[in-house]
Amino acid sequence: MRQQAVRPALAGGAVLLALLLLLAACGGSPGGGRDDGHGTGGRTEVSGAAPHPAGRVARSAGPVTRLTVPPQYTTDRGWEVIGASPEVAVSHTTGRLAYLERTEGHRYRLRTIDTATGEPGWSGQASRPPDPPHYPRLATVTAQDRQYFVTWSYGKAGDGMTPASTFVALDLYDVTNGSQRRVEVPWSGAPGVSTSGPEIVISDGRANSTLVDPVTGAVSAVDAGRLKYPKGCPACKQLTEVYGQTGAGLLVGGAREFWVRGGWFSRNVAPGGTDRADGVVTSVAPGRVLARWALEKKAERAASHDLWAVHDAATGRVLASVECHRPAIEPGRHPQAALSPSGDHLVAGNLAFDLEAGRGRCFEGADGVGRLSLVTVTDDGIAYGAENARDAADALSGGGLPVAVDLTAWTVSRLSRNARLPGAEATGVGVFRWTDRQDRTHLIGYPRTD
Repeated sequence: MRQQAVRPALAGGAVLLALLLLLAACGGSPGGGRDDGHGTGGRTEVSGAAPHPAGRVARSAGPVTRLTVPPQYTTDRGWEVIGASPEVAVSHTTGRLAYLERTEGHRYRLRTIDTATGEPGWSGQASRPPDPPHYPRLATVTAQDRQYFVTWSYGKAGDGMTPASTFVALDLYDVTNGSQRRVEVPWSGAPGVSTSGPEIVISDGRANSTLVDPVTGAVSAVDAGRLKYPKGCPACKQLTEVYGQTGAGLLVGGAREFWVRGGWFSRNVAPGGTDRADGVVTSVAPGRVLARWALEKKAERAASHDLWAVHDAATGRVLASVECHRPAIEPGRHPQAALSPSGDHLVAGNLAFDLEAGRGRCFEGADGVGRLSLVTVTDDGIAYGAENARDAADALSGGGLPVAVDLTAWTVSRLSRNARLPGAEATGVGVFRWTDRQDRTHLIGYPRTD
C-alpha cells in the first residue's frame, strides 16, 4: 500500500504543490479482493507497541480534486487522501475514519483521520494478510460499549516445506487509542464474516460458525447441534444458515423462518397480514434485521407482492414495513442494508425506511420493476443512490443516473449525470471515492452546506 497525502482545508501555493508531488511520489497501485467457512480454535496476539503517528499533513484552500457532488455538500473546503484502500470504515462515536495503506513486503497499515477536520489520528502496526496478499476487508464492530475497527482476510500460510494451512486473519483496533490485537482462526472454504456485533461471526454459509470476542480475542466454535432450533419448525433445519449476531444471540435462519438462538422466533414477531411461517432474512446491520415476508394467502396481492420489514435485532419487534412487487427472477444476492449514523433511517436497494416514523417506501416503476439502488442515507433523511445501476457498488463507482431521495416527503430528485455519491457520512462530512488515471483511489471529505 502507498503512503498517503492527507490535506485538510487552509492555505496553499507553489510550496504546497511541490510538497504534494513529493508525497504522491510515494504511492503505488491499489489492489482489492473480496472473499465471502468452518473452523475451530484460534490464535491471538496483542501488540504492546504504541501506535505510529500518522503521516505529515499538507494544507490547502480546498481539496486538489473537486468532484461534482450533490448540492447538500460544498467543495470549497475539505480534505483528501490519495492512494487509500477502496474500502473504509467510520466510527460515528468518535468521528474517525479508517483506511488501509500498502507498505513494503505485502504488508498493510491501518490509518485514521478525523472526518470533521481531516487531521490525521493514530495508525496501527503494519501486518501481513494471508496469501494471496490483497487489501483486507474493513469494518467496525461494537461490544461492551467499546468500538473497534476490524480488518480481515482469508488465505493460506506455509513455509514451502509443509502443506499450507488456510485461516482467517483479523486485526482488531480500539477506535479510541489504536491498541491492536491479532487473531487467526483456522478455516477451510470461503468464509462469511459478520460484524453486526457484539461478537464477530465467521460462518461457512451454512449452520457452522466461529465467534471472536473483539474485547478479549477469545475464539469459540458453534456447530449445528448448538443452534437451539425452535420447536415445531421443520423448515428451520432446512438450508440453515448463521447470518450474524444480535445483542440477544446468534441470528439463524432456515428455509422459511428465522430465530435468535436463545431469544426470539420470527413466527412470534411476524408483521400483520403476512404468513407467520414464511419469512427470510435478507440483510443484517447493527441492531437491525431486514426480512422479506410472504403475504397471507388471502391477501389481494399475495401472488405478486412481498412485505419487507425492518426488525429490532434485540427483540424482533417490527420497526417499519412496506409491500414491494415480487421480482420475476429471484436475485442471487439481496442488497446490503445501510444505516444512517443515528440508526433512524435504513436503505437497501429500492427500499427505504424512516424507522423513527415507522414508515417505509418501495421505489419501483409502474411495471413493478425496482430500478433504484440506494447506497447511503444521512441523519437528515436524505438517501443517495442511482437509477439503473447494477448494485450499490456500481452506483458508488459512477454507474447509473445519480439521485437523492427525501425520506420525509418520499420524493426522488435527479442529480447531475456525473455527480459522485457519498459512500458514508460522519460529523456532517460526506466521504466520496474517486479513482484517477494512475489507478489510485482518492478519498475526499466534503462538509455539508448547512
